Amino acid sequence: MELGRVERIGRQPIPGVLSAKAPIRHIDMTLVLTSLALTAFGTIMVWSASHARLESEGLPSRFLFDRQVVFAAVGFGLMIFVATFSYRRYKAWGPLLYLGAIVMLVAVLTGLGSSAAGAQRWINVGFLQFQPSEIAKIAVLIAVAALLGEQRSEPRGLAIVAAIVLSSLPAILIYFQPDLGTLLVFVAMLVTMLLVSGTRARVLLLLVALGIVAIVGVLHLGLLQDYQVARLTGFLDPTADPQRTGYNLNQAIIAVGSGQLAGKGLFSGSQTNLDFVPEVHTDFIFTAIGEELGFIGAIVLLTLFAIFLWRGLRIAMLSKDMFGTLLASGVVAMVAFQMFINIGMTIGVSPITGIPLPFISYGGSSLMTTFVATGILLNVHMRRL
Repeated sequence: MELGRVERIGRQPIPGVLSAKAPIRHIDMTLVLTSLALTAFGTIMVWSASHARLESEGLPSRFLFDRQVVFAAVGFGLMIFVATFSYRRYKAWGPLLYLGAIVMLVAVLTGLGSSAAGAQRWINVGFLQFQPSEIAKIAVLIAVAALLGEQRSEPRGLAIVAAIVLSSLPAILIYFQPDLGTLLVFVAMLVTMLLVSGTRARVLLLLVALGIVAIVGVLHLGLLQDYQVARLTGFLDPTADPQRTGYNLNQAIIAVGSGQLAGKGLFSGSQTNLDFVPEVHTDFIFTAIGEELGFIGAIVLLTLFAIFLWRGLRIAMLSKDMFGTLLASGVVAMVAFQMFINIGMTIGVSPITGIPLPFISYGGSSLMTTFVATGILLNVHMRRL
């Protein structure tokens, strides 16, 4: 009797000592450090890519750098917050987040939205400016993962249609901004989560075929402006529009190629500093990396992304439920697709869509959204036991 009592006492947790299953003991530090390394890399490149133009305009050379540091600090705080409570609560909060994203996407198309470069994608609140389509990425991720994660077998019929509708509604609103790049991100996330959830191959092939038909129809029915068609097809033949889309692409390729092995050095890129490449601190940030850090710098960046994506895939495989697996898979798809398209458009292998490079491109909405997505990965990993 006394021995049994001793055994029971031995099983009790020692005060002040965390249980082996405590979430905080399972933080993926590799993922955290990789995210911080990517952010530091990007913040320095934003400074290097923007200092010459800012000085020519009479502004402090560190103006965008300082702002990006603030965005990074807020984003890191959001990552910690998102990882603090169980990701299973997202199912309850998901509908409210999704509805809020839809409301903001509608609002941005009204007088509340602000325009720049022919696109109306932002909402100004006082001195703050944010992009609702970035918030919609997280909202769609959670909504589709919650829907498909509840299926007891592979998704069929109504479940697949519902997942498409959940993705399509914000995608349609984003199309009218227009923001074709983010629309394509939604497609990548949806297809990935359908695949991971066990959707049959023939259904996925049918969806891909319908998507191709839709793209061809949009291009031929005049549903896009001429400049949008030129940006989407310009990488196939840069000489077709040498003064606009072709010019941007050619200058980007020249900048990346001129860096050769080790680059020209930070703050020393001629193509970058002389403003030959447009939007070099945002959409075309990789051109500055290629020119100033060369092939070595590009390989370092791609290695960091490879580590991030590897940890994300590992988290998806280790998750104890389908909901967690789908969340992690969706985040990996979002980051991988944006990385491929952004880098690809600077070297002429993918359409120019205006997709930012995660962690690297200047912009608060994009950086904070990527940190929130990283927080979701951490959350799933911390609660895998």
